[in-house]
Amino acid sequence: MTMRLAMVTVDSDDPGPLARWWAEQVGGQVVQDFDGGYVMVGLPDGQPALAFQKVDDPTPGKNRIHLDLTADASVDAEAERLVRAGATEVGRHEAEGFRWVTLADPQGNQFCVAEGH
Repeated sequence: MTMRLAMVTVDSDDPGPLARWWAEQVGGQVVQDFDGGYVMVGLPDGQPALAFQKVDDPTPGKNRIHLDLTADASVDAEAERLVRAGATEVGRHEAEGFRWVTLADPQGNQFCVAEGH
């Protein structure tokens, strides 16, 4: 039996605005909204969905899971665009010629952006 990744779910104290922010950043659209308590974002090209669920007490501290995204544009240009859209830059990294930027979405969830290959 083989498993496939179908969806990544993020806990949030206010999932609606966060889902709309992510939908705009990755070219998706909100496809389900259950009274703001659970919001699903569909992504293009058969990519796994993103879901945002309301929890009263999100896990404190560093994310245990984060998104790694690639950009068609330069990683610097994409990071700048995301900061203008409301993200916060956390750090820039390079290892063996591979570069990525760590950012946080408007609710503090960290994610990374690297140049696509």
